[in-house]
This record gives sequence, structure tokens and C-alpha cells, in this order.
Amino acid sequence: MPVTINPIKFGTDGWRGLIAADFTFERLVQVAPLAAQVLARNYAHVSQNNLIIVGYDRRFMAENFAQATAEAVQNAGFDVLLADTFSPTPALSWEAHARSALGALVITASHNPAGYLGLKVKGAFGGSVTGEITQQIEALLEQENSFNRPPGTLTMFDPWVSYCQELQTKVNIAEIQGAIRGGKIEVFADVMHGAAATGFKRLLGLDIHELNGERDPLFGGGAPEPLPKYLADLFRTIREAAKTGGDTLRVGFVFDGDSDRIAAVDGQGNFLSSQILIPILIEHLAERKQFTGEIIKTVSGSDLIPRVADFYQIPLYETPIGYKYIAERMLSQNVLIGGEESGGIGYGTHIPERDALLSALYVLEAIVQSGKDLSTLYGELQAKTGFNFSYDRVDVHLASMEIRGKLLEKLETETPQTILGKAVTNCLAIDGYKFRLEDGSWLLIRFSGTEPVLRLYCEAPTLLDVKKTLDWAKDWADSVG
Repeated sequence: MPVTINPIKFGTDGWRGLIAADFTFERLVQVAPLAAQVLARNYAHVSQNNLIIVGYDRRFMAENFAQATAEAVQNAGFDVLLADTFSPTPALSWEAHARSALGALVITASHNPAGYLGLKVKGAFGGSVTGEITQQIEALLEQENSFNRPPGTLTMFDPWVSYCQELQTKVNIAEIQGAIRGGKIEVFADVMHGAAATGFKRLLGLDIHELNGERDPLFGGGAPEPLPKYLADLFRTIREAAKTGGDTLRVGFVFDGDSDRIAAVDGQGNFLSSQILIPILIEHLAERKQFTGEIIKTVSGSDLIPRVADFYQIPLYETPIGYKYIAERMLSQNVLIGGEESGGIGYGTHIPERDALLSALYVLEAIVQSGKDLSTLYGELQAKTGFNFSYDRVDVHLASMEIRGKLLEKLETETPQTILGKAVTNCLAIDGYKFRLEDGSWLLIRFSGTEPVLRLYCEAPTLLDVKKTLDWAKDWADSVG
């Protein structure tokens, strides 16, 4: 059957494609040296060397693609530090920052299904590069390129060591360890066969209940994305543990394929997305740790976030979806926390990069220091702010990118004025179309930057209202053929 080869285009965080179709060794060794060249062009003034960090996750042949990347970059005249094992993407971003490198190239497809692999480009500052920089890489792909410098060096390194040492300074590790050893808290983690595997053991020096820690490039038939539909094992495990009763607090964490996105499960086995975790983290950082700085949210973030920001009198800034926009803001402002609905959360105390293991440590610290279950902390925030809406998101897989174009054209030319009989009071179009309705609810319609996928987000007074609104949006999408 014919295979359509898509051009190398960078989305919200990197270039991704189907293995052996879009993502091949030939294409990767073409783009990797160009990415290194663009990193040198933009960050040589802040870097102290000619170094590029290269690392990878646990996907099919990721280590082989990383080796090919490292050799291509080395042959283009750069010194390369190549990870000797899988690691979280934020560990490689940290390494770029800690070693004053030009940046990092990470072989990962993050949360995408098993058939995908990709390349993330990280800057010298330790975070995702801007769209302007990825456009420079794309522009070089259209030119004849040659590298006249002698080959650089290629050295192996353990990507976990410096990263774990840094994260351990962010929280009271001894207090967390004591709570686990004393039975005050029981920790579960579904690492989804991904790069967060062994992370808690390395950080805490203790065994916790790690699920799906073995390597499986097929991800158990699902995708390494922290969504409830993939978490039956974790829900069942925590609910069984809860039957034992007692005063032990229980918490589960979920990490995506490259460990830059997080979700959680409370002590009763209920799912908590980052829409809930971000407000809890704001309270912990501002109240218990007395940190200061701006809060950054994306357009898909819950309205609870600005409510909590108002409660603590913290300034708020809103960006399009994509952590590169948050990272760009973090480089110029004093930031407390920057987070997105899909689970990416980063901190002004660290590099401008989303980091799921650091988020997990902060959440653990919040539970230990408050002595409360996550849902109790969430309920108290709802009471403080008077905000009690529900939220959900669905992804609609489209037949083709052509359908995507038709839907986008319809949004532009026939923008809805009412939804389910409710007037649209505002439409924000900085990333997709976010319709705010007269009852305070909102619906966001936007498109994936890497796949023919329509993403629908809604927050409304009840889960039933959310479902009805999302169903309306799906029917609207189905009406365009």
C-alpha cells in the first residue's frame, strides 16, 4: 500500500513521525546536524563550549536512533555527550543547562502512540526552543548544506546522576523518606513503560509501588499518555490498597513516555489531571514554601487557576498551548509555576522545562506536610475560591489533514455564536478557538500540530454539562465531510 511521507515539520514540541515512514535514519541524520548548527547560531554567546547533549526514551530502537544522531552531529564538528541509558527528557534539558552546552537533542515521541518517534530540540537554557528557532531548522532543510569543520568528540554519560542530585535539593527529601518509612504515606507510580522507570527509586533511595516499569515499545497496546483510559491497573491497585483502611495516605502518580507530563490518583483511586494538580501546587509553593513569582497558564487551563492566583494575590499570564511559550516567558520573568492542561508543569526554582518527577516530589511534599489526601486539598481550594466546575477533554481522530483544513476554514468563516442555546460571550483565538459561554463555561476547539487530530476541551458547572458540550463539538466536527 502507498505510504505518504510527510515533510519534516516541528509542532508544539519537536518533530514527530511514523517510524520507517516519516521518521527514518536517513531523515534524522539529515536534520540533527542542522539542529545543532541552529543551536550554535543562537546560543554560542551563552554557551561555554561546542557541546551538544543527545539522549533518548524507551521507544522502539530509540537508542539506535540516538547513536546515529550523535555520530551525525559529531561528524558535523560538534562535541557530543551521548546518554548511556534512557532518561526523562527534562534530565537531558537539565544536563544542557548544567554543562553550559549549546543545547540537547532528544529522541522521543513523548505521549504519542507506539508507532511514532521524534526529535525534541532543547536550548542552552534548558528548555524547549521557540518556533522561530525550529523555523530556522526547517529553512536549512531547503538548502544545500555542508560541514567543513573536523569531527568533534563523542563521550558517553549517565543522564540520571546530575539530574537526581538537583531534584533532591528542591524538596525536603528526608521528610518524604521518613513519611514513607513510617507508613504515613504509600506511593504508587505508573511509569507507562516509559522513561520515568526507576525514577523514584533513584530519587528517594526507597522502593515504591512501580507499575509498568518494564520496557514495552508497544505500551501495552495503548499510548504512554496520562489519561484515565490507560490506567485501569493503577486504579485497581490503589482501590485494593485503600480497603486495608488505617491512617496511611495514598497517592498514585502517572508519567508519560518521556516523563515531562504528569497526572495523579488520590487515595480512593480517583483520577486528578494537572487541572487539579496545578492549583494544589500553587498553594503548596506559595503558602508552605513561601515562594513568589508569576503563574503562567495556557488557554486550556482551568479557571480554578486564576481563582487561586487571585486568592494568593499572584499575577497570572496566559499563553497558547505548548510549553515552549511558557519557557519563553520564564526566561524573562520571575515565575512561580508554569503549567498546561496536558500535564506539563515547570517551576521558577528550576530550568524553564516541564518536569514530571519534580512535580511528583512537590506533590509528595504537599501531602506529607499537610497530612491530607490530594482530593481533600483540592476540595479545600474549591471552597476557598468558590469554584466548583468540572472539566474533561476528548481527542477526535480525523480521516485526513484535508478534513482538518475544512474544519479550520469553517471555524474562521462560520464562527459559532451560540452553543447548546447558550450565547458565546467571548471568543479567544490565540490558539484554536476558545468560546466562553454565558453560564461561565468554556469550550476550546483546536488541532494537533503533529497529527490529524481535533482536540476538544470543556469546563462547565457539571460533568453532564461538560459531556453535552463535548458531544455538541463532536457532532459539529462530524458535520464537515
